[in-house]
Amino acid sequence: MGKRAAAIVGQCEWEPKRQWDKPMFSMEASAQLASEVIADAGFEKDEIDGLVINPIAESPMFGPSAIAEYLGIQSNFNEVVDLGGSTPAGMVWRAAAAIEVGACESVLVLCPAVPPPRPNAQGKAKRGRARLTAYLGGDSWGSPQGQFEIPSGLVAATPSFAMIASRYRELYDVQPETLAKVAVEQRYNANVHPTAIFRDKPITIDDVLNSRMIADPIRLLELVMPCFGGGALLLTTAERAKRAPHRPVFVSGHGEHLTHKSVTYMPDMLDTPTRKAADRAFKLAGVSRKDIDIASIYDCFTITVLLTIEDAGFCKKGQGGAFIEEHDLRFNGDWPLNTHGGQLGMGQAGLAGGLSHITEAVLQIQNRADKRQVKGANLAYVNGTGGMMAEQVALILEGA
Repeated sequence: MGKRAAAIVGQCEWEPKRQWDKPMFSMEASAQLASEVIADAGFEKDEIDGLVINPIAESPMFGPSAIAEYLGIQSNFNEVVDLGGSTPAGMVWRAAAAIEVGACESVLVLCPAVPPPRPNAQGKAKRGRARLTAYLGGDSWGSPQGQFEIPSGLVAATPSFAMIASRYRELYDVQPETLAKVAVEQRYNANVHPTAIFRDKPITIDDVLNSRMIADPIRLLELVMPCFGGGALLLTTAERAKRAPHRPVFVSGHGEHLTHKSVTYMPDMLDTPTRKAADRAFKLAGVSRKDIDIASIYDCFTITVLLTIEDAGFCKKGQGGAFIEEHDLRFNGDWPLNTHGGQLGMGQAGLAGGLSHITEAVLQIQNRADKRQVKGANLAYVNGTGGMMAEQVALILEGA
């Protein structure tokens, strides 16, 4: 991928909320997000000729066609991405690659994450039961997880990441206070973000350690708060980016790697797919780890951040704890991490939670991050983590 082939020129992000007052179908939400991001980029709707979306409930098949029809656009490049939490990062590099090869010129990346209108109480109850197992595909006929893992209690993400955290602590003796520091410093960042779920709600290491145990050794304040929201990006060619009102943010490098679905089949719990994804992204971008100004790391759990720091190459395996202790991870510290508060502080609005890491990096590089602005931010490492530390996507974003 050329370092100056495709740029992010528009962004929008809805305020995450635990309760959504006005339910919307995904198509409705996509249309509103599209309108907002096109306006932020200073473009016209007729200039859009590419769509990258996540699966939408109203059209399980032919999703891009349904969205294009609803938006009233004609599109030359259309993609549905299904990589769990790494979906937004996967969307971005696919859009950039499509632009680079000339398949299209301006692409919408749409991530709605709001509750739909419910037809009746019975429908609500059915969805409530399904949510427990759907994440691992446990409701699907023939699903290995449904037959062997879910009945044993290995349901969804928390117990899986707890196993990973337990393994790491056994081998490398990282202290609970070290992982708690990640949550505390990201909450510090969230405290100055105007729309973060946990703005103006600081926490201490003691608060984290005294919070309720969810799945040993993961405590309540070490995992994300589910909520609703949405976000979108607009990517375009280098030539079109010149007339955008904000500084273009180029996708200089990317990498994607996956090795498993269930943590049971993870080849090595402590050698995650992040390593190969990050190595490829840095190689394509032609930059080193030391060049990075800000890191925007997917943070479904504190252990996820530690493992990503290691496997992305910012320190050696087993030294992630020391790295966290030695660095100030706040937006005004020496190693700014998740300057929006991450999902631990911002909230996890479905797939839009993963998009928030990209949006924040864009705002920082465009010098639009208000009170949390990192001086001279020009180069960002961003990643997405999907499933049980399974799907990994890494991005290098760079200012014009």
